[in-house]
Parts: sequence; C-alpha cells; structure tokens
Amino acid sequence: MEENKQKPEKQDVDLLSEEEQKAILAKYDAESNTRNHQGIMRKIVYFSLLAFTLFQLYTAINGQYTAYIQRSIHLGFALALIFLLFPARRKWADKPSIPWYDYILALLSVAVGLYWPLFIDDLVLRVGNLQTPDFIIGILAVVLTLEAARRAVGLPITIIAGVFLVYAFFGPYFPGFLAHRGQSIESIVQLMFFTTDGILGTPLSVSATFIFVFLLFGAFLVKTGVGQYFNDLAVTLAGKLTGGPAKVAIFSSALQGTISGSSVANVVTSGSYTIPMMKKLGYRKEFAGGVEAAASTGGQIMPPIMGAAAFLMVEFIGNGITYWEIAKAATIPAILYFSGVWIMTHFEAKRVGLKSLPDDQMPNRKEVFKKIYLLGPILGIIIMLFVGVPTMQAALWGIVLAIVLSAIDKSTRLGFKDIIDAMVDGARTALAVAAATAAAGIIVGVVVKTGLGLGLANGLISAAGGSILLTLFFTMIASIILGMGSPTTANYVITSTIAAPAIITLLMLDEPAGAAVPLVIALSAHFFVFYFGIVADITPPVALAAFAASGVSGGDPIRTGVNAAKLAIAAFIIPYMIVFSPQLLMIDTTPLEILWVLFTAISGMIAIGAAIIGFWYRKVFWYERIVALAAGLLLIYPEGMTDTIGLVIFIILVAIQFVTKDKFGAKPAQA
Repeated sequence: MEENKQKPEKQDVDLLSEEEQKAILAKYDAESNTRNHQGIMRKIVYFSLLAFTLFQLYTAINGQYTAYIQRSIHLGFALALIFLLFPARRKWADKPSIPWYDYILALLSVAVGLYWPLFIDDLVLRVGNLQTPDFIIGILAVVLTLEAARRAVGLPITIIAGVFLVYAFFGPYFPGFLAHRGQSIESIVQLMFFTTDGILGTPLSVSATFIFVFLLFGAFLVKTGVGQYFNDLAVTLAGKLTGGPAKVAIFSSALQGTISGSSVANVVTSGSYTIPMMKKLGYRKEFAGGVEAAASTGGQIMPPIMGAAAFLMVEFIGNGITYWEIAKAATIPAILYFSGVWIMTHFEAKRVGLKSLPDDQMPNRKEVFKKIYLLGPILGIIIMLFVGVPTMQAALWGIVLAIVLSAIDKSTRLGFKDIIDAMVDGARTALAVAAATAAAGIIVGVVVKTGLGLGLANGLISAAGGSILLTLFFTMIASIILGMGSPTTANYVITSTIAAPAIITLLMLDEPAGAAVPLVIALSAHFFVFYFGIVADITPPVALAAFAASGVSGGDPIRTGVNAAKLAIAAFIIPYMIVFSPQLLMIDTTPLEILWVLFTAISGMIAIGAAIIGFWYRKVFWYERIVALAAGLLLIYPEGMTDTIGLVIFIILVAIQFVTKDKFGAKPAQA
C-alpha cells in the first residue's frame, strides 16, 4: 500500500514515456538531437567524452594550463565530439552510420585543438605575423565553430555570429554610427583564433573552467535521482494547495533550475510529470503548458547556477565581483518572479474552480522526507560559496558530497559505473555550451574590435531622446530579439555585449568623466538584459520553451506561448524594478529597505495578477481590473508617493472584494 503512494500511476495521469520525452527534446532542443551510436563507435565516443571530463578534472584540481592551451584543447574536444554526435540535419539523427565528411570534420577539429599546444612557442614569437598554416587553421577554427554551433545549439546564434563577421569586413559600407574602417580577412582570422578576444576569449574560458565543473556537478546530482525527487518533494509540499499541480510545476521547475542549464530541457523533464497532472485536474492544455514553460524559464534565473550565466557575469562585470555576490543579487528578483507566476496560477485555479490533488496521487510524505539528503550537495555548495570557498573548489567538493550522500540509501547509491556514466553525461552536456560560448566569442571579438558596443549604446540613447524609460524599452526589445533561439549562456553573452552598454552609458551620465562603472550600475544593466534575453524563450513567435511545453500538453504552441508570457508578466516588470530600485540586488541597502520593496512589489503583483486573470476573492469586473492594474504598477514603481497611493488603492480593493464576495458570488466559472 505504501509503495502505491510513491508516485501517481502512469495510467492515472498519462505520464510521458522516456522515448516520448526524448522525441520532444530532439524536436525543440538542438542540444538533445544526438546520434544513438552502436558498436565500436559507441565505445569510441563514450571514452572520448570520458577523456574530456578527465582533462577538465585534472586541470580543475591541479591548476589550468596557460589560456591558449586550456581553451584550445577544450575547444578541440568539444568540436570533434559534436561532429561525431550531432548530425548535419536533425532528421538524420536516427541514421546508424556517421557520414565520411563528419569524420573529416572531427579530425580537423582535433588539429585545431592541438595547434596551440603543439606550436605555442613559435606562435608567441611571431604574434601578429600569421604564416600560411596559421591562416588555414584560423579559418578552420571559425568555420568549424560556426558549424558546430549550428548543429549543437541552433541556427540563430550561427546567423548572428556570421552577420558580425560580415560586419567586421564590410564596416566602411555601413551607415551612421555603424560604420567603421573595416577589417581584412587576415586581421579577422588573427582576432578570432590568435588572440584571447575571439573564439578563445572570455566566454570559452568560463566554459573551460567553471561551467564545465558545475555541469558535471549537475550530472552527478541527476544520477542520484534528484530530478524525480524534485517532483516528489514539490507534490508533497504543494500538491494539496488550490490548483495543486500548477503549483507543483512552479516549485519543481524552480528546483530543477538550480541544476539545469536549459529552459527546454527543464520543461520536458519537469513538464512530462506536471502537465499531465494539470490536464487531468481540469486545466486547459495551453494554460498547463504555459505554467510549465513560465516556471521552467524562471529556472534559468534561479540561483545558484542561473543557467551557467552567473559564471559569465563574474568575468564580464569584473570589478572584483565574486560569484557569491552575483547569486545573492539574483535571489530577490528570482523570488519575485516565481511569486508572480504562483499568484497568477492561484487566481486562475480559483477562477476555474480547480482543487488540489486527490490523496491517491500524493506521494508518501514520510518516504519523501527520508530522502531530503539528496538536496545536501546543493545546500553544501551554497554554504561553501557563502563562507568564501573558491567557486571551482566548491563545485568539486559538491561532486564529492553528491557521491558520499548518495550512499545513505541503496536506491540512490552511486556505484563505479554510475560515477563513470555521470562523467560522460557531464561532458555530453558541456558540448553545446562550449560551442555556444565559442560562437559568442566571435560576436564579442567583433564588438570589441569595431567599437560597436559604444556605437549601439549611443544610437539607442539618441533614438530614445535621452529618456531612461524609452532607452530601457528599446533595450528590452533588442534583448528579446537577440535572445530568440539561443541557449542561456550564449544569450547572456550576446545581450550583455550588445545591449547592456546602452543602459550603462545612460546611467553613467551623472558620474564624473572617466569614472569606473559602479557595481550597482553594472549589475542593474546586466540583469536587465539577462532577464529579457531569457524571456525570449516564452515570447512568441519564437518561444522554444512554450513550444516544447505544447509538445507535452498537446496544446497550440502560440497560445501556449501567450499564456506563458502572461503568467510570466513579472519577468517583464522586475528588470525595470532592478534599474529604478537597485535595493532588490541587496547592494548598499538595509534589511528594512529590502523588506519594504519586497512587500510593495509582491502586493503590486497580486493586484496585477488579479487584473490579468480577472479573479480575486470573486470575479473582478472590467473597471476593477483597470484600477487593480494601475494600483499594481504604482506599487511596483519604487517611489514613496506612488507606493503610498498604490497601497491605499490596494487596501480598498481587497476590502471591496472581501465584503462583496458573497453578494456577487465567489463561485468560480466552470472549466
């Protein structure tokens, strides 16, 4: 009897099979569309992935090689394995054999990866003076990087990187502030592979160090069964609440986001469990998919991992900022985001009259809490980072902690094969990130070389007439467009390089000329573009997370995207709050100020949620919705007078709703 309560039976909620999950991932997530090798090639790829991880672990434990060697070997491993694992076209993934040209591309990738380690002394001596072999290898590095990114990440980032290469060459022919003197083919090749400003630049450096080890940590956690445990814990804590399955999805996806680097993977992993439960309880297909897409996308802004973007922020912002400061600054915005989604789903559940999960679909509470130790490695890393343990060491100790704690129970214990498989899975996950960061390095290199970042910043500010609100609005649109179809890491690199300088430039107008960018301004700008780049995953017409959710729910993709964007309205508001009220980042502020901002912001989201959904204690009439929306916006805008007016209106609305709920009927509409 107890075993029957461990999780809902498949026939009760129509859970997706593993094959169905893989099919959806392959359709919407380029990172998951890999060949299923057999025979000797399966072993070759398996041990190559293992060798990749062993190299990364060796340098993480014993110290990295010089920048050119560390990054080029990391790149060579990633490119070669991508050509062996990812087919040139998605529909060819089921073909049993590897085409001859992919073997050649893999071998060329090895040559590119070994070029710096083998000839570093000569290359350093003749820096800036490329010889024919250098030029050929440099061209190969660019072409292979673009093709690998297309296969493992998707076409959007490849197109963007290609456009930037064209821009670097044809600079004099562009109009206005976009014009520059142009770069020769030789100088572009030099920049891309023979400096640390291009492919071998900061993004790939972070991939070759911090990101890889944290992805490996995530792979070990998955092997312990923590993914299913997130679902069980979420059902235990939220399943009996109003509209339980939707809140389970929010809770579970927030937890999944602590180890996941992909909104789409988060949707399929968590959604294959939560979306069928929501549908069975009465949620519309599009709303069920929208809840999961919004929650899973929020996982990318959830500390401590933040889709691996947190590690890139450390390098891009600089100023001696630590990883812990990034994670701390992201905490309140993440809380506000998930609070917003929670509020909206709660009102929708009340409006439609959805109840909690029945008892026979609830896990055994005692059994679930017996495995709470599975969260130990995540908590351990947070504590280590808080007390000042270096980021890389914290991740390594997190892996050790995962192995040790898994031994507490036989069902979670990692054996030798599990450990090796986790190392292989970690390397496999890192391939797309390496390709994305290498391609992003092309973009960064061109921006730095041509001065495009400053030109775009001045152009946006000029178009906005110096208005901070208009500048933020234009930057928001740019970030959403740039973020479409890109994974979190590449997404952040692109938006922070192209869009963030506009906000920084405008906010620095009141600072003395030549002054260093204050940390609060840098963080505000980077969080602003990061959030809107992430929101692209649920913003139609290119809303990959919403499309993946519709694949699970069977709903219409565009309607699912619209529902997801509506539920994630907080994500469209929070970035503006961050810029106007940097107390949210917990920098140079007091606990009282933080509590007040949280209180007014959550109150504002409650009012906005009621206005959008049309239900509070009872149905909200159209004129009340307008007032509630206005009150919410006033409460969210961080200024004393607006907070006071908004709070007065909010209290009046609550009183009216509560007093008249029986008169107008609190009975919800039928599903």
